[in-house]
This record gives sequence, C-alpha cells and structure tokens, in this order.
Amino acid sequence: MILYALALTLAAAPAPTRADDFGGSDYPYKVPLGLKFAPDVPSDDPITDEKVALGKLLYFDKRISGDGTVSCATCHDPTKGWTDRSPVSSGIKGQRGTRSAPTVLNAAYMDVQFWDGRAASLEEQAKGPIQNPVEMGSTHEATVKRIAAVKGYAPLFKAAFGDDKVDIDRVAKAIASFERTILTGNAPYDRWQAGDKKALSAAAIRGMALFNDPQKADCTVCHSGFNFSDSSFHNLGVGMKAAKPDLGRFDVTKKDKDRGAFKTPTLRNLADTAPYMHDGSEKTLQQVVEFYNRGGDKNPQLDGHIRPLHLTPGEVGDLVAFLDALNGDKVLIAPPKLPE
Repeated sequence: MILYALALTLAAAPAPTRADDFGGSDYPYKVPLGLKFAPDVPSDDPITDEKVALGKLLYFDKRISGDGTVSCATCHDPTKGWTDRSPVSSGIKGQRGTRSAPTVLNAAYMDVQFWDGRAASLEEQAKGPIQNPVEMGSTHEATVKRIAAVKGYAPLFKAAFGDDKVDIDRVAKAIASFERTILTGNAPYDRWQAGDKKALSAAAIRGMALFNDPQKADCTVCHSGFNFSDSSFHNLGVGMKAAKPDLGRFDVTKKDKDRGAFKTPTLRNLADTAPYMHDGSEKTLQQVVEFYNRGGDKNPQLDGHIRPLHLTPGEVGDLVAFLDALNGDKVLIAPPKLPE
C-alpha cells in the first residue's frame, strides 16, 4: 500500500468510480495535463460561473463561523497547498482538532470527503465544519442569517440561483462549485507520460518502477488512477498505539474491519501539503516512505497489503524522487474583496 501514491503508469490503474447521481458538466473546465476528465457534478448542483464566483467569496468569508474568525481558507489556505500545514487544524477560539486538514486540490475527484468519508459530496462536506464546535462553532441557521444580512450578497445569490434567497444548501452548493475548479496537474510525471522523456530524472524513473512493482513498493494498490487515490479506506496503523486511538472510518460504518482505517489521499503536490498522514505525524516524505518500508504499525486491523518492503536506502530515495515528480501547478487564489 505502500505509499499511497498513485502510480499512473497507470495503464492498469482503475478509473475513479462515478456515483449514479453525478454526471458530466457543460462547464468550460480547464483540465490540467494528466487529469483524464473534468470532475463529475451532482445533478442537483450544475456548475456555473456565477455559482463559482459566489462560492469563492463564501470560501474566504469568516462570517460563516460563529465569531467571525474562521473561514474555509483558514484551514485550506491556497498559499499552503490548500491545507494549513499543521499536524492538526485549529478552529474557533484556537481549539485544536484531531486530524490534519486534507487538501482541496483535486478533492472534486474523490468519491467521498473527510478522512473518514462521512460526507458523500463536496456539498455535504461544506456543511460539516460550520456546525462543528471545534472548527467554526456556528449553526446552519445562524450562518445563513449572518450571510443573508450582508446586502452585497443578495445580487450574487440571485445571479447564481435565480433569486436572492439564502439557505444552507445554496451556501454549500456555491462553495462546492468553487472547490470543483481547484485542480492541479501538469507535473513532471504528467509531462513524461505525454512524451517528454526529459521531464523525469533517472532517480524518479527508478522510483516510478518501484511504485508500480507488486514485488517492491506496490503503491498502486491504493494510490491508483490519475489522482493517485482509490478513494477507499485502509488501516496503516497510524496512531493506533495511542491510549485512545482515532478509529477513523469505523466511527461512520461501525464495522470492525474499518477500525483505524482512513481515506487514501491524493499524492499530487505533496511538496506543498506537509506534514503527512491523517494526524500529521510524519513531517517529511522520507519519513513517510520509511514508515511504509518498515510495514506500518502493527495492530489487529492492519491492512493486508501493508508489509515490510525491504527497500534499500537508495530505493527509498528513488521513491521520494518519484513522489516529488508528482508536484504540478500551484493553484494560487488571492482572497477577494468581500461583499458588505
């Protein structure tokens, strides 16, 4: 499992699963090199320029939080790889959460959202932090009331939805539409795949072979497809030695097999999203690879694919070089002037 990196040598990698209520979109996406298709869009939330523009404002607006100090961008900062680069995130009144903020980059390609997959869509995900007492510390009703009181938002909601009504579903749909435009690709790996054989270093090419080799790192077992994630859940043993471990997916499904299992993250743009793992426990990619090399941390629910890899120090370095070759275009968006 080896690394959770999608090895797009991908000839054999499966395409992401598309949910029945999702479909293609007429929105003029600018899909970066290496991404095979534009994100699917829910049938009840077609993406439009007006909705994306509204969602961008709401994403950066701290007024959606209980005391006006936290926005989506607080923990998912465009200048920090759309994360906050902290082991675990801090929310309202400086309260610390228990998990690292996942990147928004290419989140549109994930089948489910959050580390434990409790949200089936970006729309559902957008609603969660608002009423989480540690994150934004508000309620849906209070947030809607505050946003509706901002006169400058009325024409924007009308442009996006046909009238100026503000409700939590519209807030979430607008934010989700904006997030579906946050895409990254055009990494050295993608350019190599497209025919530029000078795009990868010799070390990265060796690392790619390790990444894809079932007898070596075998990373594609979990990091598959062009987004380098199977959108599924696996127990690596991360944090399971704690007195009260985070049980991850188990808290959603209540199935014993899901104890300590967390969603496979994308491997794109890892250079911008340290620290790593759901608890931010690994500071560098070198440490991540060494974690997998020793076979994770043993526990009763350890994923069956996790095993000692017996990679040499040189092979560890090559694998890190390949992961570095998955760093593509940065998506930098400056905070906009907010409505008043």
